[in-house]
Amino acid sequence: MLTYFVTKVRLRRALKCQSANIWRHTRGHSTLPTNQDSDQVRTLLQLFVDRHFISPGEINVELFKRGTSCCYGPLGLKLRRNVLHQWWSSMTGSRAQVFGINTPSSSGYAVMDGWGHLRITEPDDIKNILNQKELSKEQLIHSVHMCLQNSALLRTNVFQGALEHFVPSFELVNRKLPFGLAETGRCFQRSKDGSAEVTQASLVWFCSARTSSQWLDHWARQRLKWWRKFAIAPSDFSSSDVPQEELEGPASRGIKIFYNFPWGQELLEVLWSRGDCELLHIHKGMRSKLQFPQSRNGRKSVPHVVSITGNIDRGLLALLSNSLLLHKKEDAKQQLQQRKVLKLHPLLAPVKVALGIGRGATTELRQVCEGLLQELKEAKISVWPGYLETTSTPMEQLNSKYDEMGVLFTAVISDNTLESGLLQVRSRDTAIKETMHISDIKNFLCRYISAADNM
Repeated sequence: MLTYFVTKVRLRRALKCQSANIWRHTRGHSTLPTNQDSDQVRTLLQLFVDRHFISPGEINVELFKRGTSCCYGPLGLKLRRNVLHQWWSSMTGSRAQVFGINTPSSSGYAVMDGWGHLRITEPDDIKNILNQKELSKEQLIHSVHMCLQNSALLRTNVFQGALEHFVPSFELVNRKLPFGLAETGRCFQRSKDGSAEVTQASLVWFCSARTSSQWLDHWARQRLKWWRKFAIAPSDFSSSDVPQEELEGPASRGIKIFYNFPWGQELLEVLWSRGDCELLHIHKGMRSKLQFPQSRNGRKSVPHVVSITGNIDRGLLALLSNSLLLHKKEDAKQQLQQRKVLKLHPLLAPVKVALGIGRGATTELRQVCEGLLQELKEAKISVWPGYLETTSTPMEQLNSKYDEMGVLFTAVISDNTLESGLLQVRSRDTAIKETMHISDIKNFLCRYISAADNM
């Protein structure tokens, strides 16, 4: 179903010409105060297109730079899934009382500030109204307004869903604090150029008023540690307290986590200590169901809320940017060349190992590759089937390609493998080649990835 996002701000402008211009395609607003011609930025973005992390096209690249959802390529989609998986594991596995929820991205009614900024409607519904020539300008405005009022609302954050789920979740944990509700999903936010779709990751932590500030500090440390875990240059990730004059809504404190891009600092996550007023507002008349007994004095209180909200799309761009290394070297003709290596963390790398063929009987070698590929896939190790390449490419060029794809290791099967079971394994990070028996490579990769997880 073809849908468009409509805002009230655009409505009067559209009615002046009675055209379909009230619908506009989703676009975000660039916050990058950068020199777009910077060699470093061009190299960064072109590599992501060339190696199929994002789809080509000026508009798509611009969406990616803005930290909004774009068209991801095969490797970008896999990387995005890995990032979301690691985020989810870190949240739900960090403490016993964190539970996952899932709420719809659209709703038929407005609840709080998280709803109602953007609406979704059928273009034919607006077109039918605009075609009613007998209506006056005021009647047209009223008709379109009523049409929008009856249209579904799009959420602007995933924080709202956790508040709505609080009461049944509170019963689930026998009305004991603290506990948290985690969710990831799409949101739609307004910008100067229209509306933008972003993927948010959110943890809403419910605790006592006495401990809320301590929990805010705890989660800020954990989140900064999580981002730095995957970084080559951890210092590019930083955090700072939100100044008092910049606090939003009911928040009494805030902490922001930033990444220092080549073009400047951008926000990745924000943490707020929000108090209890939003919980009381959404559950009006249900105060008794919100309360928990305080052990010290026996009084009953309403939990306070600490929220963590991150932009996964911008986070993915930050992790890619941080992982790109540029090495200058001289080739055999003493010409200076640049070796690009996407040194993604082993847990995030979309491809763990590429399988290639050396010299030898092609049919037999491919059979060995097929068998090894199946074995590695069964162990949930992602494999790039380089042996299926139809064009003859020098191994040096293939290594450069795999380095730019972020592939951890390249294993080359040759005649020597058929004779002795030995194959050559090259590391992305060191470019060192070593010989290994084919029966050992699965365990080697599993140990390598596991060790990286525990660092």
